[in-house]
Amino acid sequence: MGTEGPSKTRNDSGHNDGINKTKEQKAIDDWLPITSSRNAKWWYSAFHNVTAMVGAGVLSLPSAMSNLGWGPGVAVLVLSWIITLYTLWQMVEMHEMVPGKRFDRYHELGQHAFGEKLGLYIVVPQQLIVQVGTNIVYMVTGGQSLKKFHDIVCPRCKSIQLTYFIMIFASVQFVLSHLPSFNSMSGISLAAAVMSLTYSTIAWTTSIAKGVQPDVDYGFKASTTPGKVFNFLNALGDVAFAYAGHSVVLEIQATIPSTPEKPSKRAMWKGVVVAYIVVALCYFPVALIGYWTFGNSVKDNILISLEKPAWLIALANMFVVIHVIGGYQIYAMPVFDMIETVLVKKLHFKPSFILRFIARNVYVGLTMFIGITFPFFGGLLGFFGGFAFAPTTYFLPCVIWLLIYKPKRFGLSWCTNWICIILGVLLTVLSPIGGMRNIILQAKNYHFYS
Repeated sequence: MGTEGPSKTRNDSGHNDGINKTKEQKAIDDWLPITSSRNAKWWYSAFHNVTAMVGAGVLSLPSAMSNLGWGPGVAVLVLSWIITLYTLWQMVEMHEMVPGKRFDRYHELGQHAFGEKLGLYIVVPQQLIVQVGTNIVYMVTGGQSLKKFHDIVCPRCKSIQLTYFIMIFASVQFVLSHLPSFNSMSGISLAAAVMSLTYSTIAWTTSIAKGVQPDVDYGFKASTTPGKVFNFLNALGDVAFAYAGHSVVLEIQATIPSTPEKPSKRAMWKGVVVAYIVVALCYFPVALIGYWTFGNSVKDNILISLEKPAWLIALANMFVVIHVIGGYQIYAMPVFDMIETVLVKKLHFKPSFILRFIARNVYVGLTMFIGITFPFFGGLLGFFGGFAFAPTTYFLPCVIWLLIYKPKRFGLSWCTNWICIILGVLLTVLSPIGGMRNIILQAKNYHFYS
């Protein structure tokens, strides 16, 4: 899918002019998942955004802090929050900057900025890496959390392989992936958003209850200088990916109704601000209190460091599962949209239930298979993610903004965007280096089909 995406979706964007839309074209748009229903409320966008952004990655933030140290750690957390909020605002603004036209998909905005062909080649591969990558990681995360839940609730039971837990998790996705559009899954998304807030709260409140550990040490984990540097770079990547919800933001905004008097950006922005407040409430307490409690002995997943009380940690793991179920769907929807656009517009299949049924089941099956084969995929994502997460979130919106609005040189807007671009490029270059080293160090312990 990844390689043939761009060439196939090349001529979709020209059709959105509204005036010369044929009946058939409109019927296809009404069938495609992103453009089918445009009656979302502003709070839909709030919980879709929370579900997309607060990954299970929040639980690894204390461990990222332990590799960054107090000063840089807090700085990176806060800076990322501000920069990504700014780039998100840019995307919300640019959704309807051409009167009478809406950029419903990230690549349509890319095409407007970079040209028909180049826009696709720049945006689509990155968007696919982010979305498909996240889906595979969520398969593994869902399976691992189910396994942890099982092991805590029933310590004396026979141990079951992770593979089977991933299959159990995927079975839910096979059913849910047949929801036609974003609006039809707003209930699931709401549940997922509430869960992410809940397990984050469990993580930091339990840490407070546990109190600072007697032998706590806030120095770096690694003893050697290269170790410290590489861990630092890797932690940068971890924090950067914690804020990567941007590859689905235009697709979420596409579901909000829009009139000249009430453009969709008002409702969307309201939702985004609420979402960002929730994100801050999830991230900052977990990262800071988790690190404050355990220092550099904190595990990759803070729930593992907090073994007791067992029932609460088991519950938190179940909440992670529910959240990841919703998160999977949010990231899968734009991919379904791309696959179905290709099938209907390029290969001229008739839009039908059977077509959708087969296409989506194949996709879920593929992500499940890759997740089962490479259960260490999270480690790989630090590497691949650096190439795709940082651009789509940190600097592609800024580049597009500069190209389209052409702000005055050395003005506030111009400087802000260039600062974001420079920081974003640094992230893109540096975080994969840390990820690569971790893969090399851990490769000897990797087991396929574990």
